[in-house]
Amino acid sequence: MTKDTSTLQKRTESALQDWREKEKIALDLLHIVGDLRFDKSIELVFFRKNIYDTRPSELISLHEIAKNYHDEPIPVDLSLKIAQAIDSINNLSPAKIDIGKLSVEWLKSKSFKTTAYEFVFNKLNEISEEDKDEFEPKDVILYGLGRIGRLAARRLIETTGRGSQLRLKAIVVRKKMKTAAEELEKRAALLKTDSVHGDFKGVVEVDAENQELIINGNRIKIIFAGQPSDIDYTDYGLHDAMVIDNTGVWRDKEALSVHLRPGVSQVMLTAPGKGIPNIVYGVNQKDLDVEKDKIFCAASCTTNAIVPPLKVLDDAFGIERGHIETIHAYTNDQNLLDNFHKKPRRGRSAPINMVLTSTGAAKAVGIVLPHLGKNLTGNAVRVPVPDGSLAILNLSLKKATNADELNEVLRKAAYNGALVEQLHYSTSTEFASTNIVGSSSASVIDSPSTIVSNDGKNATVYAWYDNEYGYTCQVIRLAKYAAKVRRKRYY
Repeated sequence: MTKDTSTLQKRTESALQDWREKEKIALDLLHIVGDLRFDKSIELVFFRKNIYDTRPSELISLHEIAKNYHDEPIPVDLSLKIAQAIDSINNLSPAKIDIGKLSVEWLKSKSFKTTAYEFVFNKLNEISEEDKDEFEPKDVILYGLGRIGRLAARRLIETTGRGSQLRLKAIVVRKKMKTAAEELEKRAALLKTDSVHGDFKGVVEVDAENQELIINGNRIKIIFAGQPSDIDYTDYGLHDAMVIDNTGVWRDKEALSVHLRPGVSQVMLTAPGKGIPNIVYGVNQKDLDVEKDKIFCAASCTTNAIVPPLKVLDDAFGIERGHIETIHAYTNDQNLLDNFHKKPRRGRSAPINMVLTSTGAAKAVGIVLPHLGKNLTGNAVRVPVPDGSLAILNLSLKKATNADELNEVLRKAAYNGALVEQLHYSTSTEFASTNIVGSSSASVIDSPSTIVSNDGKNATVYAWYDNEYGYTCQVIRLAKYAAKVRRKRYY
């Protein structure tokens, strides 16, 4: 064996050994994540990304891309130390804690003379049992089980934990099969597998005798009904529940009020609504009076995607006017093949056409951020992808800037502040539409694509968004807020 070959072998073995050690550390970290989730109702996330169900290699990868928010990757062993410190604190109340942010703060503080326990204890002193929020879990009824309905079911189950926040108790559907057993099997199959979002990471069982689906131990009643007025939810043991209507059939306050049946106290629509509060969680949820506003909506996927970056940029530079163009995945509303459609162009085959169409997203901005509404226009192009969309924000600014300064404003907003759940930030020059699928954020800023004119007054910003899952995560955030079951957070 030559000297060069021996050196190469040593490097190879050393690299593999380093990787194995990282995986062991990641496994130890994931073990703590699971224990905290079920024993103390404390959810650990890494830059807002759920890590409970991740593989060790995926967790290591997340630590590498942490450079989007920090100057360099974060060592996995540091996250483990932070998690161990959290686990050893006895008086923490149920909470959601970002160990990515804590790790960055540890590195930047350079307070290495203190122990990890002392550092974390001081950071989390506001999340203590003495200040524990007392609330009862809220029962949820999904009205409809289409694209958003099934993803909402997945998200609700994924975040059930000890069941102290939202609990999915019933799903209302129109019966389409001859027997209830056949219907349940079909619905279960659609929940188990998804052509876009992959297999459900859990167990879905059918209890035909009791007309229930059992999903990860959650017994969920399937109610067959033609319309809301057919149902008395108290017959199913439901009281003070929230209905999440994902059918889009009823769009205004009067129509949606039919959901306020016995057993229901709140109704949320997963689409823009008329005469009701349109809420983009993270921006204007305080406009919702959770005691008085019994009917409200989570606006649209595009509105949720564009409002957070628009607010950040307006606060920093001021927006005089702008145009929003959305490159949007096709939806179930369009035709598989050319056929009649009441709206222009949408009758053309979705999988093989780019379809120019209208969008109400720019107008909807005016509902959430009233001072901007009259200064924005918008349009959309539906394109042949099943999920994953892109918003192009072409803005005239009051205060001159440059691309680096503008990007830094957005990066900081994605790392710290009120919009960290809504905004993520990417430095990748290889980001494409499939990369956004599965993102829990409302939108992801494509920073390498940002353009600012020479005079600094015109900017073009690109924001990717998962118009299905990312929007659904916003729906569930709003549901938790409206139900008053939001845990304390350290973001």
